[in-house]
Amino acid sequence: MVIYYRKSLRRAQYEHVCHLSRLSDCGIKGKGYAALATALKSNPSHLEELDLRGNDPRHAELKLLIDLLQDPACKLKSLRVLSSDTADEALVYLTSVLGGNPLLLTELDLRGKKTGDSGVKQFCALLEDSQYRVEKLRLGNCSITGEGCAALISALTSNPSHLKELHLNDNVIGDSGLKQISTLLRNPDCKLQRLGLSDCGVTGEGYAALASALKSNPSYLEELDLRGNDPGDSGVELLMSAVTNQKCKLRLLSDEAERACEYLTSVLGRNPLLLTELDLRGKKPGDSGVKQFCPLLKDSHCRIKNLMLVI
Repeated sequence: MVIYYRKSLRRAQYEHVCHLSRLSDCGIKGKGYAALATALKSNPSHLEELDLRGNDPRHAELKLLIDLLQDPACKLKSLRVLSSDTADEALVYLTSVLGGNPLLLTELDLRGKKTGDSGVKQFCALLEDSQYRVEKLRLGNCSITGEGCAALISALTSNPSHLKELHLNDNVIGDSGLKQISTLLRNPDCKLQRLGLSDCGVTGEGYAALASALKSNPSYLEELDLRGNDPGDSGVELLMSAVTNQKCKLRLLSDEAERACEYLTSVLGRNPLLLTELDLRGKKPGDSGVKQFCPLLKDSHCRIKNLMLVI
């Protein structure tokens, strides 16, 4: 026996249905999923196909249904929650990479998997699906370039409201990639809180695009990591002016260089990252003081061109 329901199904009805097949586009929400899972758990032996595409689950309730598949008494052969065959294929790909079902995760961690641009494109369809609500996406050191970043941001832009963290550290996405990310930040539905872009081959052009995006749209960003990039002559100044009124931790320097920056700020009363001339005449830093600020001089974010240490 196969029962079809379309467009509307009251939550109270779930407890009285034993043989279900298709419940697509029924307006089912999180609590409805929980009620359905409870009913199916009490009688799991008959259901073979369950189609829930086009509904609105919550992560915890969706997990209850997927966990049913682990029940030896469950005869379920097909559980469909994603809106398209392409999204299903993306799910299969990610499952093979992760060794587990990514629908059970709110954090998708692929760091070091070397998926490359082709791999990113394979799972983008899953990110576009409204049923998939990943909150943290970690793609550090995955061999992604600007091309893969463009595909990724296009997918995230179609479903941006759940993502809170995006980490792309150690991928050479360059200025083109950061420009794509800037379009995501301009989206009023974007709720991104942490953005990791260290060692991504970004130059002043990318910094300018990012600063413009942050100025044009009030951002939720709490942390922005751009260590190991090359901001050019004006990149740091543009970025700092863009985040002045935001509660955002801006990470530009290594820990060692950050300490050197703090030391020079205490000596000069100004942030040395905004200076092209470092004037320490009469400050008598001594050997120990010079050693303290040397790590900053090595960092690409430091634009000091003139250094004066005359007594």
